[in-house]
Amino acid sequence: MADILGLGITHYPGLTPLKARPTSLLRLLQDTGLPERYRTPEGWPETMRREWADDAGAAFAEQHRQTIVAEIRKTRALLDDFKPDFIVVWGDDQYENFREDAVPGFCVLAYDSVEVQPWARPDTPPNYWKEPPDKGFHFRGHRDGAKYLASRLIERDFDVAYAYRPLHKPLGHAFTNSMLFLDWDRKGLDVPIVPFSVNCYGRRLIGMKGYMETLATPLNERDFDPPSPSPARCFDLGAACARALLESPWRVALIASSSWSHAFLTRKHWYLYPDTPADRTLFTSLQTGDYAAWRATPLAAVEDSGQQEMLNWFCLIGAMSELKRKPDSAVFIETCIMNSNKVIATFGA
Repeated sequence: MADILGLGITHYPGLTPLKARPTSLLRLLQDTGLPERYRTPEGWPETMRREWADDAGAAFAEQHRQTIVAEIRKTRALLDDFKPDFIVVWGDDQYENFREDAVPGFCVLAYDSVEVQPWARPDTPPNYWKEPPDKGFHFRGHRDGAKYLASRLIERDFDVAYAYRPLHKPLGHAFTNSMLFLDWDRKGLDVPIVPFSVNCYGRRLIGMKGYMETLATPLNERDFDPPSPSPARCFDLGAACARALLESPWRVALIASSSWSHAFLTRKHWYLYPDTPADRTLFTSLQTGDYAAWRATPLAAVEDSGQQEMLNWFCLIGAMSELKRKPDSAVFIETCIMNSNKVIATFGA
């Protein structure tokens, strides 16, 4: 019998190193374009200084990780109880398979399976699990479910792309990290995944190659790419996914995977810290089920607040709006120095 579970998680790369650190902030502090007054804690907001403390944020970074992991463990327990036939993960592509040769707004990855080695790059630091660089992970896909979903969306006038094999990299880190985090305790996670790539980075995808702009040599308008899909379009796509999957023979978990506003995307804060007030506004609307406020959010506001990756969440919220579900649980995990606020949310079946 078809049924749907909704989950919102993070794929934050800062959870994976053996020693958690505020990596993006440390990199920013080396940027010669950063004004001098922001180069030391004296120029930072009080919360940021407190998190930085006298150890360059090391203790807070570990505390932040453990708080997130505790919530992800609860999410995994719900996933196990639900026993889905497959999971659909909305995740951003950060110049991984969306590159100069093809940048769709949305792409359903209808892979049979995929092999990844997340620690294989020579510059990758030792990881939390102390797994060797050649450690590989095999993720099963669900081609029938992916083809069904892409077909139903196209029939409903969502011109999504689809792919049967990777173009550049086996799998973007949004999807790889989602699977690694949901199996944080390494007890195994043999659930097929349908990765659903969203072009969240839009205007800055190619120019920034999926990461930080350099303040010393900032992008100008002629460097911008065409925009990402709007929040309303992502919301409506999520709703269409929910309708289609309710008509399917499968039990499916719909997962939005991303942190919320990112410091390295928040230009108005000199990329030092995320836009917590903007995140809190959407979080309050999430808690109360005011999903119309989500759909009404302009893309310009998302870009101004560094919330680009939250377009994945707009897909999930659209689906939950269609199902008329408020969250059973929603936890806001705030930070200044660890690049992004995180939210872990569950919407029961």
